[in-house]
Amino acid sequence: MAFVTLREGEPPEAIVGRFRAAVTRNGILKEHKDRRFFRSKGEKARLAARRSARRRRRSGV
Repeated sequence: MAFVTLREGEPPEAIVGRFRAAVTRNGILKEHKDRRFFRSKGEKARLAARRSARRRRRSGV
């Protein structure tokens, strides 16, 4: 869960910016997008293998 503590005299825009950064850092939006639709175990495994292969290609190994 992402949360931000209010600082003395901080403008609302800065608070929202810090909250957005915390949400991005924690991966909350990514997880929400992943769970938006049901994926079977096999489909998750295929996606993971595809991501892994892409990472290997990009790293040059």
